[in-house]
Amino acid sequence: MSRYSDNTRAHRLDPDSFASGYFRNAVYRHWDPYEDIADELLEQDRERLTESEITEPLFDGLRGTLAAFGAGEEAVTEDLAPLCMRLDSIEKQMFVTTQIYEEAKHTAFFDRYWRDVIDPVAEAKGFEVTAPTDERYFRDGYEELFDRTETAMHNLLEDDSDEALVEAYCHYHLAVESVLAQTGYYGIQAAYSPSGPDLGAEGNLHLEGLVEGISYIRSDEGRHVGFGMHEVQDLVEAGVDPNIVNETLSDLLPLVAEAVGPDPNASGGGEGGIDPNALVEYASEKVARRIEIITDTTAEIPPVEELVHIEGGADAGATGDD
Repeated sequence: MSRYSDNTRAHRLDPDSFASGYFRNAVYRHWDPYEDIADELLEQDRERLTESEITEPLFDGLRGTLAAFGAGEEAVTEDLAPLCMRLDSIEKQMFVTTQIYEEAKHTAFFDRYWRDVIDPVAEAKGFEVTAPTDERYFRDGYEELFDRTETAMHNLLEDDSDEALVEAYCHYHLAVESVLAQTGYYGIQAAYSPSGPDLGAEGNLHLEGLVEGISYIRSDEGRHVGFGMHEVQDLVEAGVDPNIVNETLSDLLPLVAEAVGPDPNASGGGEGGIDPNALVEYASEKVARRIEIITDTTAEIPPVEELVHIEGGADAGATGDD
């Protein structure tokens, strides 16, 4: 049988599959990082930051968060292709192509925000102008987490076992997207959105352009996390030892904690002045929840909106908890 003909399929696609549903959701929720975030919102963020009394250490905390997000989005854009090659379902492959495209869009958003907001504000306030690629913004734990994720993804090109696939999902979809990224959103919402959780952030600086961009990104990554959780749950039900999930995520949690926790080289507290230890606690709770759902093969994967719900705030468009 050639790759073009397949007598086992009446049609090319199975529209009722889990992956097909997520693919349609990605198409429906498409957004443009250059058009859907209005120039006026970014200009408003520039003005509010410029006119604020934000100190240079706190501003550098914001830059560190955005630099880490941008680098992370770039890394996962580069590293996801082996998963697409490893999967044998066209519906799953189609969904993963939307992931790669969406990670690229996220990379573009953070680059645009740095160019249009961060650099102009630094210049206007007389702060040092820094690059989002400056090594000061990347802790050892952060770099090791993404190095391990790259290794796990590229291992799929040589190891076709289900165990290798579970490890790749645990690194990419769960540790990076579900825990590290979600914890970062939690911090940004707390520091720069009036609807975010109350973590004692300094001031009431509302950056609507940043928050709107993050809301689009979270919508995308809810699908990514849900897909990964569904795939791991299916693989565990098919016989993969659930201890692989527990051990892999537990092994990666200290790296996530280092990435979001207190920076010994920084002054002025964490993001927006909030306590970074609250973010470490949040990340730890998120890991425990993911493990509980995935290793229980009877548990239902929460809806996309719940997977990216920000606990503790009036998060429009999302209800409940995951």
